[in-house]
This record gives sequence, C-alpha cells and structure tokens, in this order.
Amino acid sequence: MSDCPFCRIAAGEIPARKLFEDDDVVAFHDLNPQAPVHVLVIPRRHVVSLDAAEDGDAPLLGRLLAGARRAAREAGVASGYRVVTNCGAPAGQSVFHIHLHVLGGRAMSWPPG
Repeated sequence: MSDCPFCRIAAGEIPARKLFEDDDVVAFHDLNPQAPVHVLVIPRRHVVSLDAAEDGDAPLLGRLLAGARRAAREAGVASGYRVVTNCGAPAGQSVFHIHLHVLGGRAMSWPPG
C-alpha cells in the first residue's frame, strides 16, 4: 500500500534504523521508544492487524513471532522482554499494518495498560 508508512519502510522508501530484515519481516527501532530497547517487527506483506489476519496467514504470523525473538536476541534483551501488538484504534494501534513491539532493557510492570 503506497500510503502505508510500514510498507514504505519495508520497501526502503522511508529510512529506518533497521536491526535486521529478511524475505518476510523487517525489524527496526521505534522512533518514539517506550523502553530502553523498543524494536518494531513488521511483515513485508501488508496485513492491517491481527484481527484482519486470515487463517492462511498463520505461517506469516509465525515468522513475525520468530522475528520478535530474533529482535530480542540481536538487541541484547533475550533474558527478559515484552512483545505487544495493538489491534485497532481503541487499543492504541496508530499504524494500520500489523506490527509487534519488542520492549526490553528495563523491568516491566503488570498490568501494562
């Protein structure tokens, strides 16, 4: 989608501080970090949200989770991190391209909201 900023990051049209990228996912540092480590992991293919994903997207969703694990390892927070996805505007989703927030580098509290 030409108006989706995450699609444009995945295509290399918008610069981002990338942690890694492969054929399926791109991981990059959040511009507005909420923790010392805050990496976003996105699929290259546009899917609006977890709720918009279809059963056939299960392999892509698995690669997205594997990307979150890799991001935590490469960012040095594998000993403890949080993975979050917001689904819809009421939950705080502001970019409508599914993405995982990988947060770490500090103690997390619960409940998160």
